[in-house]
This record gives sequence, C-alpha cells and structure tokens, in this order.
Amino acid sequence: MAGTDARTYAERLGITNGMVVQELGWDEDVSDDIRDSVEEGCGDDLLDEDTDEVVDVVLLWWRDGDGDLVDALMDAIAPLSDDGCIWVLSPKTGTPGHVEPSEIAESAPTAGLTQTLTVNLGAWMGARLVQPRARVGKR
Repeated sequence: MAGTDARTYAERLGITNGMVVQELGWDEDVSDDIRDSVEEGCGDDLLDEDTDEVVDVVLLWWRDGDGDLVDALMDAIAPLSDDGCIWVLSPKTGTPGHVEPSEIAESAPTAGLTQTLTVNLGAWMGARLVQPRARVGKR
C-alpha cells in the first residue's frame, strides 16, 4: 500500500482478529485490496447477505444509484451486534458512483445510526456508523 500511512485498510477500519465481518453491496468495482486486508485482519472470509450470524462489522459498498441508503442501512443493522459498526464504503469524489458525504450524514440518523469517523481507503472513502448506546442499562 502506497503512502506515508503504513497501517493496513483493516487497521484503519478497526478490524481485528476474530471479528465477524459481513459484506453487502459487492460488485465488480469493489477494492480487492480492501477486501483482502479485512479478511486477513479478521482471520476469516467475509460473510455475505445471506448469513444468519451476528456480526461485528458490516462493510456496505455504496454507490450513487444503488437505491435508498436508509433502507440499506436498516437491512445492515439487523445482523449487527449491539456494539458493532457499519462502514459505508463509497467511491471518492470525482469517480463514477461517488456519493455525497451529506447523503450518508443525513441517512444515518434516519436509520437510527450516528456517524463517528471518516477514513481514506485509496479510491474509496469509509464512513463509520454506530448505533447510539442506550442510556439505561439492560435489566
């Protein structure tokens, strides 16, 4: 990976060994470098949309024209663990399929999520979304 930041894509995404990672929105334009780094980081294959497992991280590849982002986020929340996160991965500005950051920022709260971080992933940008923590502990 070129650049002064030697951290892997998985490290930038907070992926560690043993995490269960689901991938949604795969198409032929996705970055194999990001996928390979995440698989190496978590130590297992990425799960697809048909999984019944509870997941720690959802990688949601999202491009302009893919549909309604709020609906996709609602679907992505279903298998997510209570402290898990969704990474919305979208093409960088000026590239085909680019998604305006404001679309992600406006869709997140509608889906019950909060955006906490944005990272540069080569030709892709990643926006980290989490479920707000409950103020009252579970009984």
